[in-house]
Amino acid sequence: MLLRFVDGRPVSPVTCAFLAWVAEQLATEGVGVLAVVWDNASWHISREVRAWVRDHNRRVKAAGAGCRLLVCRLPSRSPWLNPIEPKWVHGKRAVVEPERKLGAAELKQR
Repeated sequence: MLLRFVDGRPVSPVTCAFLAWVAEQLATEGVGVLAVVWDNASWHISREVRAWVRDHNRRVKAAGAGCRLLVCRLPSRSPWLNPIEPKWVHGKRAVVEPERKLGAAELKQR
């Protein structure tokens, strides 16, 4: 499992940087394709992210090496298709601290 912490909200530039990091990590392990199952969060469907994925896949195909990204989008309003949805509430409750921000190590531990 790959885990990466970033500052700020998951906006498009952060998503593109994360995808680049994941693709690079997996390519070094010899993985040729990563299937990404995404909901319709704004940072998943933005023009910037879609263009980045398209350009990344074109570069991988042209080079004949790397990890291609196969994006599979879930339909709108379909939480039953995304098994992580019911777990978000429990996860958020485990890491939310109204008095302070948690550090990366403490967040990972929780």
